[in-house]
Amino acid sequence: MIIRNGNVVLANEVVKTDVLIQGGKIVKIANDIPANGEAEIDASGKHVFPGLIDMHVHLRDPGFEYKEDIESGSKAAVKGGFTQICCMPNTDPVADNKVVVSYIKHKAQEVGLCKVHPIGAITKGLKGEQLAEIGEMKNAGAVAISDDGVTVKSSRIMRLAMEYASGFGVKCLCHCEDKELVDGGVVNEGVSSTIAGLKGIPRASEDIIIAREIALAESLDVPVHICHVSTHSGVRLIRDAKKAGVKVTAETCPHYFSVTDEIVRTFDTRTKVNPPIREEIDRQAILAGLKDGTLDCIVTDHAPHHINDKNVEYNLAAFGISGIETSLGFAITYLYKTGVLTLPEIAEKMSAAPAKILGLQGGKIAEGEVADITIADLDEKWTVDPAKFISKGKNNPFGGYELFGAVKYTIVDGEIKYKA
Repeated sequence: MIIRNGNVVLANEVVKTDVLIQGGKIVKIANDIPANGEAEIDASGKHVFPGLIDMHVHLRDPGFEYKEDIESGSKAAVKGGFTQICCMPNTDPVADNKVVVSYIKHKAQEVGLCKVHPIGAITKGLKGEQLAEIGEMKNAGAVAISDDGVTVKSSRIMRLAMEYASGFGVKCLCHCEDKELVDGGVVNEGVSSTIAGLKGIPRASEDIIIAREIALAESLDVPVHICHVSTHSGVRLIRDAKKAGVKVTAETCPHYFSVTDEIVRTFDTRTKVNPPIREEIDRQAILAGLKDGTLDCIVTDHAPHHINDKNVEYNLAAFGISGIETSLGFAITYLYKTGVLTLPEIAEKMSAAPAKILGLQGGKIAEGEVADITIADLDEKWTVDPAKFISKGKNNPFGGYELFGAVKYTIVDGEIKYKA
């Protein structure tokens, strides 16, 4: 295959050129590559990105297939431009052993769309009491461990997890939430929670655990990764830790850099997400953290739910936003078009950095690299319509939002897996 005349997003620049793919690899990047009977894609006026990698999704399979399954999640991922996704272990049964990890790997290979990398649990049953079999899960294909959705309450268990994970060459991905401080809260604690009469979640509930994970990583001299950062104070903690040489990486999500908690005043349960969408001071800090490298990655925390999980009172609704089909659009609209990040920086956050953090192949466009590629039209405007999502989860509060950046092709190992 030859991709012709595209604006190719490289590590430090965007170059109008051709890309030749053979045997699932990028073999040549040059102008006017001579045709030799290959299939051709005319990418004139479009941008050619390294295949997007989402290191934080929920596929709900096994156990909650009515919310999402590996096939529907993979179809939604390639529509969103993702060539690799990493799925969290809060399934039923929990992905805390090699059997469930192997099931996810094999089912994803049968589906054959994007690459699916399971994330194993830190503790058995996500209960925070006993470490899961980290080595066995890694050998079965797990690329990291996390009790996402639950914070490991015991600092001693968390310390052991970081030590063991480091020994096996995987990272702990930490959901940071002091449950006792959350105390049944459902939205950010602030003016909007007061106006709406909804119980608030203080920033400190997130920051205290971020600080703990940083302290453990520093004392053990091992790496740690902080999930879905939402607070300005959390960004500051991570920035200071990085300056001090702590091996910490971090991620955030589109809903934290694009909107504020004023949207919860509508009582639309689709705005209920954990951690909660916060205030403008937090949004600005997250933009600054993305710009200066404090926040390494943009992930979706794709959390699909059945309509019945959201079609209840706000306090009873499930937490989570189905966001894998809108992520690139939010990044282009709220980061690139506003001048916060360049296209190479967006490619870094959505591809190269996740690959580096988890030790995955791909993440950049270069000769010899795996041919995982996303082609998008950055000037095409489209309107978010959750009813048209391929994901089973239609729980997205941004219906009617106009975004730039329409995915045209998703190519995995040199094969077209999605075409608009």
